Amino acid sequence: MEYLLIVFINVITPMLILLTIGVVLQLKFTFNVKALGNILTYCLIPAAVFMNLYHTVIDVEILLDVLLFVVLFTSTLIITGHLFSKLLRLNRQQTAVMKNSIVLINSGNYGLPVSQLVFHANPLGVSIQIVLIVYQNLLTYSYGLYNLVSSTQSGKDIVKQFLRMPIIHALWLGALLNLADIRLPQFIELPISHLSDAFIAIALITLGAQLAQIKVKTLWNRLIYLSAIGRLLISPTVALLLILLLGIDGITAQSLWIASSFPTSRNSSTLALEYDVESELAAQIVLFNTVASSFTVGVVIYLSSLLFG
Repeated sequence: MEYLLIVFINVITPMLILLTIGVVLQLKFTFNVKALGNILTYCLIPAAVFMNLYHTVIDVEILLDVLLFVVLFTSTLIITGHLFSKLLRLNRQQTAVMKNSIVLINSGNYGLPVSQLVFHANPLGVSIQIVLIVYQNLLTYSYGLYNLVSSTQSGKDIVKQFLRMPIIHALWLGALLNLADIRLPQFIELPISHLSDAFIAIALITLGAQLAQIKVKTLWNRLIYLSAIGRLLISPTVALLLILLLGIDGITAQSLWIASSFPTSRNSSTLALEYDVESELAAQIVLFNTVASSFTVGVVIYLSSLLFG
């Protein structure tokens, strides 16, 4: 219990402080959250991804373990979301939101900062999280988008959106320079490093600003709580079973299990708003999941250190 308190104070509390700063600043100044999001998407996240891959070597065997895990993990969550929707007899729009809320994980401006806080002394944990970010982006703009707009978007359009993401190019470029052992001159590496260092604070402040904009009118909607059960409880339980079944251990196991406990992706709300599919419900789910995860993620971080530390 003492270690759980240490985890909450040293990892979760800094995150909550930055989220709160974002909420307060947004309420006072009404920032253009989309502009902040663009700074993250097109500048800070790619810089953080590049620097981590540039300085870290991921063993091929570890990468294969991660890929096998995420395929099995995602497949199980997709089935879980489908069963939830059938048992609850949801309409098509509610079904799309429910499925996305369980399957799509906030690996970017929530997961990566948390991973950097937890694994600050071990870049491997952060590098695994980066692989998961790329995978989640692919999943969001394929499965997630298909759930909402399967009748209005072609497969070619989805591929184009994915390839336009700067994070993809930061990924292959960082990996290429690492594998080729090419050292960047300091005048290039230093500004990229500064951008990477700014990522955690700006990402969490931006997330706080986004949460401040969400109007919560019907917190008693059962779908909000059932979604949280699927995302914050069932998901890490499934992940732990798969990790044990596949014999994954050490930092890899810790990183994968912690990542499985992150809340619903903000992109699930963004897509729902963009295509007018139960957007208010999707936003409320993101808000509740994010707040509740401040406890559940802390518990998983604590338990992962006991089981795999």
